[in-house]
Amino acid sequence: MYDWDVATTFSFLQKFGLTGEFKINVECNHATLSGHSCHHELETARINDILGNIDANTGDPQVGWDTDEFLTDISEATLIMSSVVKNDGLAPGGFNFDAKLRRESTDVEDLFIAHISGMDTMARGLRNVAKLIEDGSLDELVRKRYQSFDTEIGAMIEAGKGDFETLEKKVLEWGEPTVPSGKQELAEMLFQSAL
Repeated sequence: MYDWDVATTFSFLQKFGLTGEFKINVECNHATLSGHSCHHELETARINDILGNIDANTGDPQVGWDTDEFLTDISEATLIMSSVVKNDGLAPGGFNFDAKLRRESTDVEDLFIAHISGMDTMARGLRNVAKLIEDGSLDELVRKRYQSFDTEIGAMIEAGKGDFETLEKKVLEWGEPTVPSGKQELAEMLFQSAL
């Protein structure tokens, strides 16, 4: 299936020379159905310059099918808006709510509340991203976590020139490397403190 997830769709576009022709609409509920988080799919689209639109809905993780619920999870909304900010927005795309009420209700007030709740959740996510950027602690932690890529060998690997023979020689020359903590717990705490 060519549209299983963003990576598969990007491969399809690459194979047929269409990468400059299309942007991707990431549907958060479909992301979870393909085994990924919405943030993962957005970041995959963003780093490959194909993020075009976000279908800001969610699903019930226990049922395993497309339930198209309004997104009300502040943590997920913050991660989503982080991708949008890093992408410098979504122009010419945007957000849409392909979402439904969770029961047989046709009450206009329920529909109104659901839409307002979804929009407010995304707005709160954006405000949280602004707090994280202003504070800078999480960005600094990520920078330190990957600082080895700023070294000579890291740059060589990123440039695609670090073959296994070269890396083996370096390991034998340097000895067993010290593996620093990735500070995952601190990263999670910093993220949660902005919510």
